[in-house]
Amino acid sequence: RSIDVANELRFTKASVSVAMKSLREEGYIVVATDGDISLTDKGIQIAENMYERHTVIAKCLIKLGVSEETAYSDSCKIEHDISDESFLKIKEFLENYEK
Repeated sequence: RSIDVANELRFTKASVSVAMKSLREEGYIVVATDGDISLTDKGIQIAENMYERHTVIAKCLIKLGVSEETAYSDSCKIEHDISDESFLKIKEFLENYEK
């Protein structure tokens, strides 16, 4: 529910409401009459892609010597702004490094 999202992320109810409206209009979520929020297939795909970016970037930062806490915190910031090209190169580099 939107209220749960607001409480968990410490955002205002109004901010979450605006974000939920946008996500709903873009077809990423559906909101049931009881307020339960579910991801659509389109929303699941975006979430999976974002989670992959998050984990790959964090792992790369950790390999570079960044503390785990900082790596995951920074990854949250980087994952939203990095280009597909740069992300794919980081992912490729990490895969080769781990071999």
